[in-house]
Amino acid sequence: MSRRLTVRDERWPLAGAFVIARGAKSEAHVIVAEIAEGAAVGRGEAVPYGRYGESVEGELARIEALRPALEAGLTRQALQDALPPGAARNALDCALWDLEAKLSGVPAWRAAGRTRLDPVKTCYTISLDTPEAMAQAARPMARRPFLKLKIGGADDLDRVAAVRAAAPKTRLIVDGNEGLNFDDLVRLAPEFARLDVKMIEQPLHADADEALEGWTSPVTLCADESLHTRRELATCARRYGAVNVKLDKAGGLTEALAVVAQARALGLELMAGCMVATSLAMAPAMIIAQGAEVADLDGPLLLARDRDPGLVFDGSLIFPPTPELWG
Repeated sequence: MSRRLTVRDERWPLAGAFVIARGAKSEAHVIVAEIAEGAAVGRGEAVPYGRYGESVEGELARIEALRPALEAGLTRQALQDALPPGAARNALDCALWDLEAKLSGVPAWRAAGRTRLDPVKTCYTISLDTPEAMAQAARPMARRPFLKLKIGGADDLDRVAAVRAAAPKTRLIVDGNEGLNFDDLVRLAPEFARLDVKMIEQPLHADADEALEGWTSPVTLCADESLHTRRELATCARRYGAVNVKLDKAGGLTEALAVVAQARALGLELMAGCMVATSLAMAPAMIIAQGAEVADLDGPLLLARDRDPGLVFDGSLIFPPTPELWG
């Protein structure tokens, strides 16, 4: 039976500005791929990211160029070689996982080798701002199990200290988004440890993180921008204690599952991460979040509204997606 590909971009307003060390955004600009076969439709959502040389227009063009092969029955396995890792491949890979589930009646999580799909507790992100503003944002979130703080400036220690005072019992992760240098990190890490920070995510630029080799951090370091696919894992294992696995970086659930398996074999802790996007992007990431030390799948919580149907959130607890959403 022939397939039909539909692809489009969508804009989803954020509830407030999302600010990191590299800049700010007020909306999630996503691409959605739909692959129909008979009455079954598989969907996938991805976020092109300028940091990795991607644009919405460029990723849409990649997908359109593959239309003849996709509509002729390109398999998910063949897709891995047809496109490089990134947003376009992620949208298509997740759409094919969803389509396979719809056609076979076998849930995607079971096809991925999981025996069950449990709810997970997600971090909640506090955007980069003044120490006072970050503390104000953290105070009503103090009962959440994890808060992730965006840092990257002269007042970083004051920011973390202010949030710790506002949320004394929650577990804290700080995310530098490549905004620190090595001297900053050596100075700040012991202070973050004193404030009971559990993890520091991507403190240094990916091109400069060789400085981490041979240095023992008092707080677990987690690779984000330095880790995309299995290709970077061995290097990351020499520099970090954890890796942030994101579907957009890996180019879909297929590669992300392989990254998770190999990372575990190397003794690395896992964070299941996301870009700011809707529940359709988070749903397949729920599979890689199973058993991860940290789940950071709060994208829909940062939006002014989510798609319907979406994931069900109870505070920080995310329930598995229904088949109507994905998988």
